[in-house]
Amino acid sequence: MAKDFVQIDDKKIEDRVVAINRVTKVVKGGRRMRFAALVVVGDGEGHVGFGTGKASEVPAAINKAIENGKKNMIAVPLAGTTIPHEVIGKFNGGRVMLKPAKVGSGVAAGGPIRAVVELAGIADITSKSLGSNTPINMVQATIQGLAELKDPKEVAQLRGKSVQELLG
Repeated sequence: MAKDFVQIDDKKIEDRVVAINRVTKVVKGGRRMRFAALVVVGDGEGHVGFGTGKASEVPAAINKAIENGKKNMIAVPLAGTTIPHEVIGKFNGGRVMLKPAKVGSGVAAGGPIRAVVELAGIADITSKSLGSNTPINMVQATIQGLAELKDPKEVAQLRGKSVQELLG
């Protein structure tokens, strides 16, 4: 499902480095080392994105990844401090299950999923990695799952009902 990308004020955006890989290319004269960075960016108010960057220095790779992440931010519908409903995000071999949690239960997520969820502004959630545990696959599956979330108001409007009728 394609979501529109959003632009956010740069002062509010936080970033978190998820993974840095050293990539070596063997050439005639020896080995060329570069670094690949995976960074998650978000404002903590329902907007999150991720980016990747490669450079010969680690700080340059991180800066490229942050700029890439700012261009790829999506809006996440929130239901208080959690998500409106359960969703499974899929990307390549990565599958991530995200479930809403009660207020005060905190973020039950590990590694890359935790970075995405916290920077999106979700304070209470339960998650489980069902497939590949490669950081890039987990991040993209989490973002894809969050992009599939539907706001209860939108669903109620589409069905011609009130939110109370929909939620019971």
